[in-house]
Amino acid sequence: MAMLEKGSPARETSFASMVNDERYRSVFYQIVAFALIVWCAWFLFTTTSHNLATRGMSSGFDFLGNTAGFAIAWHIIPYEPSDTYGRVYLVGITNTLIVSVVAIFFTTILGFVVGILRLSSNWLIAKLAAWYVEILRNTPLLLQILFWYLAVFSILPRPRDSLNIFGVFELNNRGFYMPSPLPGDLFWVTVLALLVAIVATIALAHHSNRKQASTGQRIPVLWPSLGMIIVLPLLVFIVTGAPLSFDYPVLQGFNFTGGTSVPPAFCSLLIALVVYHSAFIAENVRAGIQSVSHGQTEASYSLGLRPGLTVRLIVIPQAMRAIVPPLISVWMNVVKNSSLAVAIGFPDLVSVFMQTSLNQSGYAIEIVAMVMLFYMTVSLTISAALNVYNKSVQLKER
Repeated sequence: MAMLEKGSPARETSFASMVNDERYRSVFYQIVAFALIVWCAWFLFTTTSHNLATRGMSSGFDFLGNTAGFAIAWHIIPYEPSDTYGRVYLVGITNTLIVSVVAIFFTTILGFVVGILRLSSNWLIAKLAAWYVEILRNTPLLLQILFWYLAVFSILPRPRDSLNIFGVFELNNRGFYMPSPLPGDLFWVTVLALLVAIVATIALAHHSNRKQASTGQRIPVLWPSLGMIIVLPLLVFIVTGAPLSFDYPVLQGFNFTGGTSVPPAFCSLLIALVVYHSAFIAENVRAGIQSVSHGQTEASYSLGLRPGLTVRLIVIPQAMRAIVPPLISVWMNVVKNSSLAVAIGFPDLVSVFMQTSLNQSGYAIEIVAMVMLFYMTVSLTISAALNVYNKSVQLKER
């Protein structure tokens, strides 16, 4: 008994020291927090399953193999009403991604141009760029989408009176018609040549950067890169007999046949996304450029660099450290805001899957979860890719 009584204070002291130790205390609280999260998730799952069973509602993802039974107005991948809900999900994803990727591409280019123009020494150009940013950034995106759809594309002429663009494109109130490519048997060789040219261009850029870091001299990259990317595939294309033809849209009856077309809803959504989000990128670019010390510009001028080279080689590379972090949010917002296409009837993922498919099948929880998973995956992918680039342009201490 004496030994136990003597040992008790020691055990109490040991327990008290563990409680007061920051290392053990932090681990303990993390275990408790994780246990609470697991319990909440399990409680929600069991409660939802019980409520569904009580109401006689089935759950699970077996419905993805059922026949959808409805048509989709526009789709990139083949689809028929006899296809399954799983196919509808893929069609929605494809339509959402195609409009988002194209919008991100043009949004970035237009945003950079407008952001640079905002800092122009020309008063008129700078003011026009500022009005562009202030007006479009402070107008709701949904209102802009409706404007382009109802006030622009809906009042275009009929197919018989289509607006001919460059002799190959047609624009009317039914959509934008363009030639569709028909690659021949040897066209893959041209594609391979293009890939080789791109790899060679990247290798040349890395070699030029290494040479500049070691010797201070920079090998010209722009014109050799353009030469490789354009000339090499063009030569291969000609040598292989130009294995590429085009199917042009032709007016037959009341509409065009042949070629490829996109509906007015796609055009309206694309323009609205580009115009709206480019205003945000323009402000990011302006702020990033102004974050670069003016002494950098004066030093480049003293070395004899022209203003264009100064912006491209001195200012923009340093400004990218401040531009990329907010650019991540803008790109993610482009993808997420594309869901507003439901307002004008564009068959994106929300329209064809979270509305039509949900109303027909009744699997609300599963469908909403799948749509959330898609947007979360795209957002995390964009964030991870740009974070890798952002890390590569950050200053590194030696």
